[in-house]
Formats: sequence, C-alpha cells, structure tokens
Amino acid sequence: MLVIRRHAGEAIQIGEDVEIVVLDCAGGREKLGIRAPQEVAVMRSEVRNTREQNLAAARAIEQSGLKGRAAGITPLRPMALP
Repeated sequence: MLVIRRHAGEAIQIGEDVEIVVLDCAGGREKLGIRAPQEVAVMRSEVRNTREQNLAAARAIEQSGLKGRAAGITPLRPMALP
C-alpha cells in the first residue's frame, strides 16, 4: 500500500487513465475527485461489498430452484385507475 500526503489541489495518478484529486481538506475529512474512463467502475468499497452480497444471494436463490412465488415473492400488479 502506498501512503502519501497530499494537500487540496494536488493529485495522484494511477496508470494512464485514472487521476485522484484532493478537492478539500477540512475538519479531519478530505473530499476527493476521481477522473477515470467511463468503462472503469468507481465506487465506495462498502457499496461494492453490498452489491457482491446481493449477487451471491440472488445466485443462491436461482441455484436452489426457488424463484418467484416459490420463494415467497409475489409480483406487483398495476393498480386500476378510477
């Protein structure tokens, strides 16, 4: 792991296409800006972990053969308008 200090306005370059810019440092918190190509996924690690857990749970349901009503899920039906 690379550990460096940066001030507001300074940046870190990762490879050729990704740049992390320190936008603000105040109150013990830093605000970062990330420039990356659109095809590079940029997300907080806790969001990624939740996404992976959701995908694993969906795969487990599919593999167990439980789908739709068998899993206790009732599809939503559109309500009739008066």
